[in-house]
Amino acid sequence: MNPDPTPRHALLATACVAVLAFLALWEGTCRSGLVDPVFLPPPSAVWARGLAMASDGALPGHVLASARRVMTGFLAATVVAIPLGIFLGMSRYARAAFDPILSLLRPLPSMSWIPLSLLWFGITETQKYSIVFMGCFAPALVYVIEATRNVDPVLIRAAQNLGASRWQVMREVVLPGSLPQILSGLKIILGLAWTCVISAELVAAREGLGFLIMNGKEFFQTEVVVLGMVMISLTVLLTDVVFRAIGRKLLRWQP
Repeated sequence: MNPDPTPRHALLATACVAVLAFLALWEGTCRSGLVDPVFLPPPSAVWARGLAMASDGALPGHVLASARRVMTGFLAATVVAIPLGIFLGMSRYARAAFDPILSLLRPLPSMSWIPLSLLWFGITETQKYSIVFMGCFAPALVYVIEATRNVDPVLIRAAQNLGASRWQVMREVVLPGSLPQILSGLKIILGLAWTCVISAELVAAREGLGFLIMNGKEFFQTEVVVLGMVMISLTVLLTDVVFRAIGRKLLRWQP
């Protein structure tokens, strides 16, 4: 029995009406003179600037540049964090040795790595990738360790009693058992990756949504600033939808 009998199309219609009402209120407030459009441009101005930048190819170029940096840094952090996190989650001694280092790295915000990364890599793509990697790696590692530790120990002992090797236990029991929690954590980390790349592009970049926002601010083009913010939100929503689809594909055994 469905606990919530509200039709989905009714919920969708409610959401659309709320968004349209918000945009109408925003437009009306700007046009009435209550807010100076120089400081808060109306949605129509943002839309017009977006269409102009889309037609000349500038906007897609900025979006793709940021998306490429996010996915490169995020995937690199994931590739390292998942096997390392599973290993640390299964080994108390390794976890005891690594915990102090992880405790030192985890509180560091991505912005704090920018000066060092500029010294190491200069204003290059590698520098942007490294900022995303450092911002994602420690939180992803924590999620994987916790997910591994939450796997039912009865299942692990049963597999060991049946003669499974350590590698087989890890591959056949621990990884499937921890995968739902790992994917939930990585979805949050992916949103964090966008925060990291925008931080990096605000400081040292020649393209990307962070650069677009900073460039609009420098030339007092507030519609460009708002356009960059809107594109960040839309891109994060799109990646979230893609991530959910991948999760459903990988977790087909779950109801």
